[in-house]
Order: sequence, then structure tokens, then C-alpha cells
Amino acid sequence: MSSFASSRGNSRMLLMIVVMMFMTSLAGSTGNFHVDVDLYYGGPRAKILEGGQYLTLSLDNITGSGFRSRNEYLFGRIDMEIKLVGGNSAGTVTTYYLSSEGSKHDEIDFEFLGNVSGQPYIVHTNVFSQGKGGREQQFSLWFDPTTSFHTYSVVWNPKIIIWLVDNTPIRVFENLEAIGVPFPTSQPMKVFSTIWCGEEWATQGGRVKTNWTLGPFTAAYRNYKVNACVVSFGSSSCGSSMSTDSIASTEAWQTQELGPEGLKKLQWVQKSYMGYNYCTDKKRFPKGYPLECTHSTNM
Repeated sequence: MSSFASSRGNSRMLLMIVVMMFMTSLAGSTGNFHVDVDLYYGGPRAKILEGGQYLTLSLDNITGSGFRSRNEYLFGRIDMEIKLVGGNSAGTVTTYYLSSEGSKHDEIDFEFLGNVSGQPYIVHTNVFSQGKGGREQQFSLWFDPTTSFHTYSVVWNPKIIIWLVDNTPIRVFENLEAIGVPFPTSQPMKVFSTIWCGEEWATQGGRVKTNWTLGPFTAAYRNYKVNACVVSFGSSSCGSSMSTDSIASTEAWQTQELGPEGLKKLQWVQKSYMGYNYCTDKKRFPKGYPLECTHSTNM
């Protein structure tokens, strides 16, 4: 009898562990870099520290470095705290993005373009769908991103992509497939981050070059958090659809849109801090702007 009770208790415990692991895969949690990412280039320039809670990427005059997530995701919210390269970071490019593979890949980009000391970082954003990019918007920041950590987030669901800085939306790209605008809806993407030399174009159009005597240049990462649908062997942890029945009900990202307050913040950022918008570049589009530029808040 006691043997039976013990076996039954062990089975219940095992079931509880499995359920907890499954719910974690749905709901997400603050990650551990040792578990969640691979350091895929740069050798010792990429380092995981503090038991997996802290990561650094460095660039020197030989090469940069980078990491990528071990999981692939199809919709979700990705948050990362980043402290960018301080001082004279001219010519450096620190990237944080989601991407699939192949010539017709999907991609959602944050790129941080370094500058000379005292000048603002430029935040370069872009979105690719079915291999088509060219949807650049650039912003300066309302704080110094090199003195402390700030949170950079991507919300990606079937309706919208939102780029956020410290939970303030700086850009949106809505799903306008109904009018023929490609939108990333079917290709799972991994999370990537790299640091590399882009001195030919990154700082003031390439006029300011990298000062290698100041290297190595290092960006730091912590509090990587993923609330997303994990895709493995063609199956999603959220099931075959994005219905509220198929994912933990606490995940607001699955239906997140801007709302009045979010739209107000977005308009403030775009009015005060936007430096370039492809949707207003007449020289680039003399025959008319892309379709998404004339609809809703994609501008």
C-alpha cells in the first residue's frame, strides 16, 4: 500500500513538473543566457557572465561578435535590457533583431548606430517580409543609452509589429496584407544580436570612422525575456492558431495594439525624435510612396 502511494505521489509530482514546464514555454520568463542562446561568432569576444544573467558582446579591429536564440518563434513579445557602447562609438553597429532564414526571409530590426562622444545614438529600424525590406525609420533617443540599461522590445502578432523603448512605442507596422503589403505571418524567427563595424555608412553617412585605439567596444545585455510561441519540428507551443484558447491568457501581446494612450506616445516620439522616414522620402519614391505609407499608423 505504501509502495503504491509513493508511486502515485511520484507520478503526480512528475505530472506537475511537466505541466509547469509546458506553461513556462507558453507564458515565458526571464531567461538564462547559458540556456537560451548560442554564441555563434566572435570567439572570446562574446561572454556569458554571472551564471547566465549577463552577457557582453565586443568588437575590435579584427572582428565583432554575436549571439542567437536557440528557439525559433512565430509571434510573441521579446524584451531585452541593453547598455550600448559608451564614449566615442563612431562606426560601430549594435544590432538586436528577429530573423528567419532564406532569400525570402522575414526580419524585424533594431540597429543602434554609434557616434562621436556627446552625439545621440541613432536607432535604425526596419522590417522585411518575404525578402522585401527597405522600410527604414530612424530615431534619436531621449536619454543616453550608454550610461545605464534600457529595455528594447518587439511585439509581433498577426495584426501588428510594435517597436518599444522602455515600453514607449516608437514605431508600428500593421498587417495590410489585404491591400497587398507583405507581412511576416508564417516564417518562424530567431532572436539575434551582434556588434560589428559599419564605419562605411553608420556614423554621419560614413564621414566619421572608427577610432580603433578606443577599442574594444562592448555592449552589455541582461533580463532577456521571451513571451512567445515556440516553434519546434513544425509545431507551435501556441497550437495551430492564435486564439485565446491556445495560449496562456496572461499574454497580452497576442492581441496587443496601440490604443489611444499608445498612439499619443507614438506621435510624440515621431514628432520629436524621428530623423528619417521612408514614407516621406520623395527622392526615393518620386512616383509615389509604398502602399503602407498611406494607411493607418504605419507612417
